[in-house]
Amino acid sequence: MSIELQTKFGQIDISNDVIATIAGGAAVDCYGIVGMASKKQLKDGIAEILRRENFTKGVIVRQENDEVHIDMFIIVSYGTKISEVAHNVQSKVKYTLDKTVGLAVESVNIFVQGVRVTNP
Repeated sequence: MSIELQTKFGQIDISNDVIATIAGGAAVDCYGIVGMASKKQLKDGIAEILRRENFTKGVIVRQENDEVHIDMFIIVSYGTKISEVAHNVQSKVKYTLDKTVGLAVESVNIFVQGVRVTNP
């Protein structure tokens, strides 16, 4: 599936993978985010941190009735307020997709898959 945008110059088709990559890149730039986690269930209580080229595995882009919904699976840093980190990610992802692609996102759902303790 892809997002279709109509402009005065013609039609633009944007792949869901491109949207997921942009959303994942915006999310990991937020304070308190260690990385993206796989959308698959945790195995043995360990969440794998995805590299930049695999952000699409931690983001689901859904289209319902001309509305775009994004589900993100993240790992947060220990000692941060999870609700604030999630709110910052939601705001940044919506803003980034609006400015780079011109796409209005209806909702950004955050699923915290783990908390990572980093060494000082």
